Amino acid sequence: MLACRVFREGGAIAARVVEMSTDDLTPGEVVIRAEWSGVNFKDALGVTGRAPIYRRLPLNAGIDVSGRVESSADPRFRPGDAVLVNGMGLGESSDGGFAEVVRVPGDWVVPLPAGLDLREAMVLGTAGFTAGLALHRMEANGQAPGKGPVVVTGATGGVGSAAVSMLAGRGYRVVAVTGRPEHEGYLRELGAHEVVTPEGLRLGSRPLESARYGGAIDNVGGALLAGLLRHVAPWGNVAAIGNAGGPGFEGNVFPFILRGVSLLGASSANCPMGLRMEIWNRLGSDLRPAALARISSRTVRLPEVIEACEALMSRSALGRVLVDCR
Repeated sequence: MLACRVFREGGAIAARVVEMSTDDLTPGEVVIRAEWSGVNFKDALGVTGRAPIYRRLPLNAGIDVSGRVESSADPRFRPGDAVLVNGMGLGESSDGGFAEVVRVPGDWVVPLPAGLDLREAMVLGTAGFTAGLALHRMEANGQAPGKGPVVVTGATGGVGSAAVSMLAGRGYRVVAVTGRPEHEGYLRELGAHEVVTPEGLRLGSRPLESARYGGAIDNVGGALLAGLLRHVAPWGNVAAIGNAGGPGFEGNVFPFILRGVSLLGASSANCPMGLRMEIWNRLGSDLRPAALARISSRTVRLPEVIEACEALMSRSALGRVLVDCR
């Protein structure tokens, strides 16, 4: 089998596409013949050595996969079943989805939800799952279109693209924020009503500013997250789901204690299985992005996946990059 495998060599991270035996895969009850995966920001960080995401090495990269069960010691799954896996340690502590074959514990496996095929599931992947989880948490906490526009930062990325389309499909007015204004047409195709640069938001610096937004889904962190919190309307929600602009931010408690604003997290890697299944089922129904086909901008084969990770780190990728594992 072919796989994108990551090694530690001389204290440095090195990724190579190699041939290996399925017998050498990490243990699990379910063997999946992989069909599709996708390049996520976490994958790019790991494959390029920018961040230590791997808990053991060598390891096959890829935190997503969809395919068909080849064999199973778990009675819940039979050969030929269409399934997917995202998070749960895939591509971090267990051999991941950038491979022709994946072997995982049965408790990690999600049956393919109605409303999605195997390719569409990976157009969404962890990026779409994270966007769906963020919106699910916001709405469970009272978010609604009537509260005002919702800002999506990092809007041209995989998570941001999915979030823009999901929000628009559910009736929200979407303000898409990107440092790449040349992609305004793409974002408007996804459903954005307004496209601005981070500087174009003109966020103030006072402890509380005018309540311009109903909420936000933030992929950036840092000063942008702190600035947005100061502009969220009473009882709005901000989902913090990325750190492209840095993991830290300086703020104050006034948005929380004077406006009742909530800052919510959305962690896809360790999401409980019950909630994970609920989100995936919603992604095939009411959370399915209307512009799902547009979110995928490029498809690569396994020998090209390292280059695709490097492109994502250079911020030259747009939307989701799919990996054809067949």
